[in-house]
Amino acid sequence: MADLVARVQALWVELAGGQARFPGRGGVRVVVSPNSRLCPAGWVGTVTIDGAVLATVPAAGLVTPVERRSPPAGWRPPTRSPPACCRSGGPGCRRPSGSRPSSATAPWAASSSCCRPPSGGTHVAGTRGKTGGRPGLDDRVTGVEVPEIVRNVARLAGAQDWLAELPELVDRLQQEWGLTVGRPYEDATEAFVAPALLADGTPAVLKMLVRRPGGSHTAEEITMLRLTDGEGCVRLLRHDEATGAMLLERLGPSMFRLRVPIEQRHEILCRVAMRVWRPAPGVALPTGADKARRLAGYVRARWEVLGRPCSEAAVEQALAAAERRIAAHDDERAVLVHGDVHQWNTLQVTVDDRADWKLVDPDGLLAEPECDLGVIMREDPVQLMDGDPRDRSRMLAARTGLDEAAIWDWGVLERVANGLCSLEDGLRQHATDSLAAADRIAALPR
Repeated sequence: MADLVARVQALWVELAGGQARFPGRGGVRVVVSPNSRLCPAGWVGTVTIDGAVLATVPAAGLVTPVERRSPPAGWRPPTRSPPACCRSGGPGCRRPSGSRPSSATAPWAASSSCCRPPSGGTHVAGTRGKTGGRPGLDDRVTGVEVPEIVRNVARLAGAQDWLAELPELVDRLQQEWGLTVGRPYEDATEAFVAPALLADGTPAVLKMLVRRPGGSHTAEEITMLRLTDGEGCVRLLRHDEATGAMLLERLGPSMFRLRVPIEQRHEILCRVAMRVWRPAPGVALPTGADKARRLAGYVRARWEVLGRPCSEAAVEQALAAAERRIAAHDDERAVLVHGDVHQWNTLQVTVDDRADWKLVDPDGLLAEPECDLGVIMREDPVQLMDGDPRDRSRMLAARTGLDEAAIWDWGVLERVANGLCSLEDGLRQHATDSLAAADRIAALPR
C-alpha cells in the first residue's frame, strides 16, 4: 500500500510541477507553480492523497492566504479558489481579457467576474423538487445550490453569513416575487446567479452579489440599471434594497460566444455604449477621476512587486495619462457610463424579431464617455499592434464623435493596469500581449 501511495503521489507531483512534494500524512503544503496542471492556469489547485494535501498557487502572494484557509487534510478540499483580483478587488483587474466566462452555455444576465468559469462541483443546501413541467426550468430550488467558486469567493470575503442565509433568502424571494428559481449557472463567480421564471412564465435571472464590507458595488449596479431602465443595459425587473437581490431580464449568448468579428464587434460596442451614455447629475456614483486614481494606484503598487514586467516608460505613460484624465474630469460634461464595455459583457437579445445587444455587469460611473472606449482600446492587444495602434482610437472617435486623445489616454492606462493584473493572476499570455503592446506604444515617437 505504501508503495502504491508513493507512486500515485509521484504522478501528482509531476502534474503539480515546480518544487512540489507531498507533506506527511495530516499535513498541508502550498507551493508556487504557475504552470501547475492540477488546475487551469491562474487557479489554485489541490489534491489529497492518503491524508496529505498538496496545493499549488500561481503567485507567491497567494501562499499565505491559502495556507491560512486550508482545511484539515481529512476533509475533501475545494479544487479551485478565485484569482487574487477576485479576493482583493484589485483596481484595474475586473474581468481581464481572456478570462471571461462564456454566457451562452445557459443565457443569463452575468455576474461580476474576472475569473474563469469553474468546472468543479457545487454545494447543495436544502432539497429540490420538480417544477411540474413549467417551461425553461428542470428543477425548482427549494434549497440553494452554490457553485464552488462562489463559495470560495464568499469565504475569502468573510461572507460566511451570506452563504448561510442564502437558502432562506432565495426561498423568501421565490414566495414574495412569485418566482421559480432553477439551478445556478456554473460560470458565475462573484454572485449567486440562477435562471428564474415569473408566475406568468416570463424568463428572468436572479442575481445576488456576494456580500462585501460596504457593499457599494451592489448599490452602484442597482443604481446604474435603474437609470438605464433597459436601454443599453440589461433590464432590472425588480430588486431588494436590503439584500441587494436583483431580478433581471434573461438575455442570450455573449458576443464572445458568437465569435463576432472584431470590426463588427467595435461597431456594436460603440452603438450599445452610446445608448447608455446620458446625464445623471447628483447621482451617487464614482467618477471618472475616481477610476483614473484607482487604476494609477494599482499600477504604482504592483509594477515593482511583479518584477517590473513592462518598461518604466510604459508605466510613466500610463500614469501621465491618468493625471490628464483626472484633470480633465468635468461634472458638467460627465455622463453615466458602463465602465467595462467588452465582448464578454455584451449579450444578444431579440427585440421585435430582430437581434440586438445589451450590456451586463455595469461598474456604474459618472465620467467622460471616452472612459468606456478606453476598455475597447485595451482589448485585443495583438490585433491592435498589427498596424498603427492609433487607427483604433481614431476609428472609435469617428464613430462616436468623441475626443480621440482622451480615448487614447484611457486605453494607455487600462492596458497597463489590466496587463499587470493578468500577470498577477497567472493569465500569462494575455499579460504578455498587453504589456508588450504597452512597451511598443511607449516607444513610439510622441
